[in-house]
Amino acid sequence: MEQEEEETTPKSTESSPSPSFSLLLRIMSKRRTWVCLFVLVYAIILSCSWNFIKFILSWYKLQSQPSSSSSGWPALYASVLLGGVFGLLSMVAALAVAVPATLVIWITVVVLLAFFGKPRRVLVVEGRKITREIVGFVLKILLKEGNIVAAVCAILGYFALFRKNSEGVS
Repeated sequence: MEQEEEETTPKSTESSPSPSFSLLLRIMSKRRTWVCLFVLVYAIILSCSWNFIKFILSWYKLQSQPSSSSSGWPALYASVLLGGVFGLLSMVAALAVAVPATLVIWITVVVLLAFFGKPRRVLVVEGRKITREIVGFVLKILLKEGNIVAAVCAILGYFALFRKNSEGVS
């Protein structure tokens, strides 16, 4: 009887996924793959940031040579750039933590709305509103905290660079 059903059931005209696509799906479904991608992306970001910081500091050393004027402008420029780099890094790090937490909150709210008997159409509308509000709230917090980190790093960097420059001139 099973053979008759198999024979009478028409075969799908669509071909099965290619072996390479199946392999890719199997690899991407593993948690360790995502962890490796996360570490790889952060390594690239840190490497680029480190190279940019080295570039800023080498530029500052060239600008603060004893032959040039002893004004604090190069220290100010370098400290603002350093603060910007550290501010962006802190926002990226906070975003990596905020995205999973935000998704958990969003799922919880939508599931609670569904349990309280909201119809599907209302649930979709409410879900879109909630998504907009959560994303806006997270972006505001990220920008605020990133700017605070950037400002603190810029101020500390300025005093460290200006003090180093004034000690080197004496």
